[in-house]
Amino acid sequence: MNAGVPGRRAWMVDGGIAVGVAAALLVTGLSEQRSAAGTEVLGSVLLAVGGLALAARRRAPVPVLAVTGLCAVGHQAAGFDVPAVAYLFAVYAAMRAGHRLLTGVMSVAVLALLPLAALASGLHDTGEAFARARGALEIAWLIAAGAAGEALRQAERRADEAERTREETARRRADEERLRIARELHDSLTHQISVVKVQAEAAVHVARRRGEEVPPALLAIQEAGREASRELRATLEALRDDDTTPPCGLDDVSDLVERARTFGLDATLTIDGQRRDVPAAVDRTVYRIVQESLTNVARHAGAATAAVRIDCRADSLVIRVDDDGRATPAAAPVPGLGLLGMGERVTALGGSLRAAPREGGGFTVQAELPVEQLS
Repeated sequence: MNAGVPGRRAWMVDGGIAVGVAAALLVTGLSEQRSAAGTEVLGSVLLAVGGLALAARRRAPVPVLAVTGLCAVGHQAAGFDVPAVAYLFAVYAAMRAGHRLLTGVMSVAVLALLPLAALASGLHDTGEAFARARGALEIAWLIAAGAAGEALRQAERRADEAERTREETARRRADEERLRIARELHDSLTHQISVVKVQAEAAVHVARRRGEEVPPALLAIQEAGREASRELRATLEALRDDDTTPPCGLDDVSDLVERARTFGLDATLTIDGQRRDVPAAVDRTVYRIVQESLTNVARHAGAATAAVRIDCRADSLVIRVDDDGRATPAAAPVPGLGLLGMGERVTALGGSLRAAPREGGGFTVQAELPVEQLS
């Protein structure tokens, strides 16, 4: 609606100019003595049409240029010695729209026809000197109108280029800031995670050298550190818009389930239906849902088993993660940032998410992601 307001305002301005020019031409033409008889109605109509045609000068500059030029020649031939003011407005509009060559050709034609029309109607019988002076004046006005239109067109073009330059500069600065944040985040977290990973690997190495059994929790910490490092590298590459390292997706879910077993969780994976290509956003979201669900199971649920089931349907993917933890309908856990983020991802793709305790105990996360309309 807002976009239409300037358009209506422009039409009102153009309409007002058109009516004013038509009225001025009619008053000037009817107030002068004409050399030809019986052409008053025709000349008046041509004066009015030439002026009123200016109402469409923004949307149809070339047709308006032709109409006003023909009307100017016509009312001269009808005995109305009135300046071609409407044609000057049309020249300005056509030059502003960028029709330079066509405007020049049509103007030459109009300048050539105007003296012939004046001679045919008996106008300008005061001598050759007056005719030359009038022709020079008409040429000067045409050049001025064309120059004004071209100058405004160039100014508008430079303004558009300046606006595009500002937008490009803003995007470039945003990209640079994004990359800076990515580097700082990567450097900070990588250092901390590297310390954890090195300590875990050292503890595993020492235990194996001593012939001792390595605790499963220590192996899980070691693997989690490695996975966190890989995730950070992938995140940094994504922020750099680097496609050489594709993000994790549906094909990597089995690795998540395998790693969950290192935490002592009896995790299983079942994929039903025919696997097919899905949009990249859906592919990544499937991985994140399973990752977050299994992480919550390992941290908070106190569960012994977790079942991951992915149902590949014709128009959607359904992901379900069940555990046998201590959650009950009477003691539902408070959703954390992980579940909230999961819901935002699913909603952004037009899907639905349900995360709630089961009747028999345990917790269920179920998400349905549409894929047909995103393909």
